[in-house]
Amino acid sequence: MPWRIILGRWPGRAIRASCAALLFALALLAGRGAQAQFVVCNQTLDVVNVAIGSDGGSGFTTEGWWIVGANRCATTLRDELEARYVYVYANDVFGRSVLYGSTPMCVGQKGFRIVGTDACYQRGYRPAKFLEVDTRAVSRWTLFLSPRS
Repeated sequence: MPWRIILGRWPGRAIRASCAALLFALALLAGRGAQAQFVVCNQTLDVVNVAIGSDGGSGFTTEGWWIVGANRCATTLRDELEARYVYVYANDVFGRSVLYGSTPMCVGQKGFRIVGTDACYQRGYRPAKFLEVDTRAVSRWTLFLSPRS
């Protein structure tokens, strides 16, 4: 009888251990395929709205909005970074700037993708000053938004 109990328990443990190992391996493999390239992490206590500007070779493009909760991160660009500089604009839910930049680009009221940086008002957008982030020509970068001091 004791042998039966031991043998009866062993296959269950082996199956559970094998399943756990398989799930762990799949999680590792899945994580490799979904690597973020430009991430914005919000370390403030406020929700922020983020827009990203980049130069794709044929001119600047701005895109937004990513809504990033307090102590959360958002992947804004999924492709590996090709340009050295990424431009970021962020404001809180009251419309106050969270970042202070000097590069003029356009943003939209709701979700947008805008090609070009000139004549914002004439095209139905509004101008905004983006912060230039030097990614040092690496392929992946994370920007941390910190509380104002």
